[in-house]
Amino acid sequence: MRFRAEQHLRRQRDFRLAREQGRRIECGGFTLWYVARENGNVVGALQAPRVGVVASTAAVGGAIQRNRAKRRLREVFRHHQTEVPAQLDLLLIARRSLNQLAFAEIEKKFLEACTRLPRLPEAIS
Repeated sequence: MRFRAEQHLRRQRDFRLAREQGRRIECGGFTLWYVARENGNVVGALQAPRVGVVASTAAVGGAIQRNRAKRRLREVFRHHQTEVPAQLDLLLIARRSLNQLAFAEIEKKFLEACTRLPRLPEAIS
């Protein structure tokens, strides 16, 4: 399935909202934050989950490691976005150990985290 531009978290406000009001799931090589999207944050009639990916120098390493970590997390989301409820915003924060994991292991951890996501966004608050 395609990862459309509308599915990217772009505003600093959206990243901050996920961190301050969202819930966290530890996944080993990365941390997944999720928050229900407010009606005011809906882009057009988008009925798909959105994702933002963060990889800091302190947490992951240099540019090559950061870019690889972000690419891998975006690809996992792209492959399994149907497992994420449509009204959720996700924030994936990479850790240094992410690049040491096999892609299949990252997929497994992401899918395990998806089973812990609420099916109804109203259940988050």
